[in-house]
Amino acid sequence: MTVDPITELYYDPYDLDIDDDPYPVWRRMRTDEPLYFNDKYNFYALSRYEDVARALPDWQTYRSGRGTTADILFSGIEVPPGILLFEDPPLHDLHRRLLSRVFTPRRMLAVEHLVRGFCSRALDPLRDSDGFDFVTDIGAIMPMRTIGYLLGIPEEGQQQIRDVSDKNIAVDSAGADISPTIFQDAMAVFAEYIEWRAAHPSDDLMTDLLTAEVEEADGTRRRLERTEVLAYTAMIAGAGNETTARLIGFMGQLLGEYPDQRRELVVEPSLIASAVEETLRYEPPSPVQGRCVARDVELYGHIVTEGSHMLLLNGSANRDETRFTDPDRYDIHRKEGHLSFGQGLHFCLGSALARLEARVAFEEVFKRWSDWEVDYDTAARAHTCSVRGWARLPVNVR
Repeated sequence: MTVDPITELYYDPYDLDIDDDPYPVWRRMRTDEPLYFNDKYNFYALSRYEDVARALPDWQTYRSGRGTTADILFSGIEVPPGILLFEDPPLHDLHRRLLSRVFTPRRMLAVEHLVRGFCSRALDPLRDSDGFDFVTDIGAIMPMRTIGYLLGIPEEGQQQIRDVSDKNIAVDSAGADISPTIFQDAMAVFAEYIEWRAAHPSDDLMTDLLTAEVEEADGTRRRLERTEVLAYTAMIAGAGNETTARLIGFMGQLLGEYPDQRRELVVEPSLIASAVEETLRYEPPSPVQGRCVARDVELYGHIVTEGSHMLLLNGSANRDETRFTDPDRYDIHRKEGHLSFGQGLHFCLGSALARLEARVAFEEVFKRWSDWEVDYDTAARAHTCSVRGWARLPVNVR
């Protein structure tokens, strides 16, 4: 969308037109109101790189424990333990150490072969067709298969889990109508798998969670409760599916719009990893991070009081003119870093897996097709409070 500079500056995470193209609004926020306040939903927002980069690791001031997505944060719903994204120290540190032991280097080394196989299974039947869909044919399939394998969920149950996740995070222009039982509903779908796995242990993440021990603050050790295992599993499954699917969709779109850069990748596949990083900067799948302000803080001459809601716009920070050269230009050779995986203690635990999946996906695409054009007439956006991206991105191949 375009923003008339004469009109009042307005940013709303539930406005679907803004969500389709938030960058003009965010540009005005960085210039005119770097500390923005929305009185309709009663939240503040920071949009400049320096502010967002400083706030993301500052958990003493900006807390995650009441939710990090606008819908959860604004609703006031109580967040159960075990959802790492919605936790603060010391509980966050205890749980992150546990998950770091689950996401071991050994597993990540084994994943690339699996991801490549899942991509081939998805793409080979489409070789002789006139086109394919970057989201429905690969972005929504391969990450789901990968995380399902790692968790130990059979393929026949994986689509149901994705459907539940999509339903829970979808919003419309009226705002998110959050069910008070959203977390229980998300976890319930895994209950049967977890009980079966408890009786039939295997080499997977679910078994690791069932057998893992955590050390409490007093030094005692205990096994995870079932509700904690459910929360961990639901979080891993949701995060492992949704953001990577949107990343692959955005990359398919951008390489369709920038054919010269796409052709460079065909000739030199080693540049694909760099293209993944630039896609993450240019169109981050998770561009807004919600926080609750834990203590009064002065920003731009204004006191933001304890208990206020703050949105940290890492998607805006990634386009900050004071940090990036020509930030609205997509450039696979760019060396500047980004904030798409966060900063500090909440840096995305699955970042290595997401990068690997996107890289392998496009290595496999380029083995089959080198030229495509996006069919925007039949493409469709996905609208959620946690991620941005395409629900469908069909392309015509040549």
